Amino acid sequence: MEMMRVSSSSQPSKVAGALTSLLREHQKVQIQVIGAAALNQAMKAIAISRGYIAPSGYELYCSPSFYDLTIDNQVITSLRLNVEMR
Repeated sequence: MEMMRVSSSSQPSKVAGALTSLLREHQKVQIQVIGAAALNQAMKAIAISRGYIAPSGYELYCSPSFYDLTIDNQVITSLRLNVEMR
């Protein structure tokens, strides 16, 4: 499964374009975010991507999960969004 990382400074429209492209190629994409602002940008991108995908008769499904990362000897909890095209 392909993975994308989205930050608080990511532009939702650009992320949506990349997400749509990856979904059309792989059917499933995982988005990793750290923090509420990054999650906000990722959710906007998923909503925009849904608009790009819908005319072709598919729907996007998103399931969240937590994932612990170790950065500079500190454990940080990230959120992973599994986005699937059906």
